[in-house]
Amino acid sequence: MHIPPYDNKNQPIVDVGNEVVPLNYFNIVKLTEGQSFDYAVPGFETCIVPATGTVDVTVGDFSATDLGGRGVDVWDGEPEGVYVPTGARATIACRSKAAEVFVAGAKFDEVLEPFAVRADELDIVQYGSDDTKTHRKIKHILGQKQHGRVGRLLVSELYTVGAGGWSGFPSHKHDTDRLPDETRHDETYNFRFRPNYGSGVQMLQREDNEPGDAYHIVDGSTICLDRGYHPCCVLPGYEMYYFTILGGLSQRSLVQYFQPTHAEQLHTIPGIMDMVAKFK
Repeated sequence: MHIPPYDNKNQPIVDVGNEVVPLNYFNIVKLTEGQSFDYAVPGFETCIVPATGTVDVTVGDFSATDLGGRGVDVWDGEPEGVYVPTGARATIACRSKAAEVFVAGAKFDEVLEPFAVRADELDIVQYGSDDTKTHRKIKHILGQKQHGRVGRLLVSELYTVGAGGWSGFPSHKHDTDRLPDETRHDETYNFRFRPNYGSGVQMLQREDNEPGDAYHIVDGSTICLDRGYHPCCVLPGYEMYYFTILGGLSQRSLVQYFQPTHAEQLHTIPGIMDMVAKFK
């Protein structure tokens, strides 16, 4: 499902009980200096990630000050985040002139402890190549390093390296719990482009070798993925970013099932198995 960009007025874009991705939650909160925003999501653990700007975050007795700090866009510095336990009330206070804040969530019943992830604690992996047109970098905010401190939620930022190219290829899916081959993880993306008038295509192929769907994605587009193989691409001459939320049904570690038709491409893309190993 494609949700075109709109002014959500700090209300969830993907709310609890979403029919397409019931395991996910997603909000974009926009604040100006001195403003604050409170929220709690019963039944969901969440992660606060400033897209731009600087914020203070308070969760009960826990606080993280000067979180974020990126300037004009998501390419302007490194991400930071705060993990918010299931159902906990969090307060986001804007310290900079303005801030745009992503709130990612996954369905989870247990209550864990809040913590911050600073720029020097990110788990970063780069793979692919210019020759295969699959060159990209992933910055894991809640990734392998945080395993054991988080329930079902995986949060990362994905960047194309260079202008143009493919991401999420070889085509894969994760819509069925059938270990050890695959896990059910609902997935939600929010896209950005540089320059911001760039655009791309999100493919969604329900069955191997059967025609699927394609969505024209623009700066601010949100994509919800329930089932099927889902590579995406950006037009030549533009850079693409997408904020990624994964919520697991039965476990946190993601097991991707690669489309049989294109599985041999796993052996042509440098570093791709290192990428797969980081979604834990």
